[in-house]
Amino acid sequence: MTTPLPVQKDRIYRSPAGLVAGALLLVIVGWLGIDALASGHGRTPWLALAGLILVVPVLVAFTLRPAVYANENRLRVRNPFRVVVLPWGEIASLRSGFSNEVVTKAGAKFQLWAVPVSLRARKKAARREAKAAAEAAGTRRGGRAGGLGFGGALGGFGGGMGAGSAMRGGTAQAGPTRAESDQIMTDLRELLESREAAEPAQGEVTVRWAYEVIAPAVAGAVLLAILLATG
Repeated sequence: MTTPLPVQKDRIYRSPAGLVAGALLLVIVGWLGIDALASGHGRTPWLALAGLILVVPVLVAFTLRPAVYANENRLRVRNPFRVVVLPWGEIASLRSGFSNEVVTKAGAKFQLWAVPVSLRARKKAARREAKAAAEAAGTRRGGRAGGLGFGGALGGFGGGMGAGSAMRGGTAQAGPTRAESDQIMTDLRELLESREAAEPAQGEVTVRWAYEVIAPAVAGAVLLAILLATG
């Protein structure tokens, strides 16, 4: 009897900026809301309660909740209000533009909220890449100049300078020359190419609404609307 191979653990991708922003916003909203509940008068505590019930789930949905989970068999996308499970065999492409998207063979598109595109990060990565290329070109020119040194001693001096430039060029090239979100999309594309034809990576795309987020937010909105209407 053949023992099935264990499924590789999920690679988890999240937005560090989203996590930090979400935590800070929750602290601020929680402090203001609890203060209003504790020291407010009249309808203020009720309004604060309704606001917390509405705002907290929405903040969590758009900051702390988004995540992308990838293993050998499928891609699971946890967006603010939906969870999408996509076997690799059903994915047509992973696209990057102003946002990162996964496109199914049926034509459906789902945005990867946990992997936001940062144009600023792309520009910084492009500058690093250009700098690394310039230093590499300088290294090659320095190496040729060292080889044409005048006499043995001077030639050795020139060769030493060329080696120093090569070390600096190697250090620059060793640094990241791509935006983090672009590198993540490249990793996911490589996983797609290697696993899309595998038998365990076949199946149906499933979409589940996140009622654990939607229900309290709707309840808070309804309560807030009733309080404002009867005020």
